[in-house]
Amino acid sequence: MATLAIMHARVSQVVVDCRDPQSLVRFWAALLGGDPVDRARGWSHVEPPGIVRLAFQPVAEDKTVKNRLHLDIEVDAIEPAITHALRLGATRIGETVTDDQGAFQVMADPEGNEFCFVSADAASASTAPAP
Repeated sequence: MATLAIMHARVSQVVVDCRDPQSLVRFWAALLGGDPVDRARGWSHVEPPGIVRLAFQPVAEDKTVKNRLHLDIEVDAIEPAITHALRLGATRIGETVTDDQGAFQVMADPEGNEFCFVSADAASASTAPAP
């Protein structure tokens, strides 16, 4: 039986399609930390402390449907994170939900890309029970 070589791979960045990379990178840098970098061909990126680089590539079309992939951002307390994100231009989607894993709140960045604030401590948020 032949042995297959094991491929060593790692995620080097998560790429977000967007209309305005220079603006969106500044939102994410303000939310997560790191310095926004504008690159060639309209791309931008940020390297938030402790997570993979987030890159933003320009596309002609607006976002029209729900993301198939989103970031879960672990926070100590959900409500202060929501308040901060709203000040930066995010949108809250629905109510905070509590389940047996903790609490989460769905949010959208200024271009409508969904992300969640999550906390293992359900007491860290004003919560609605999970459906």
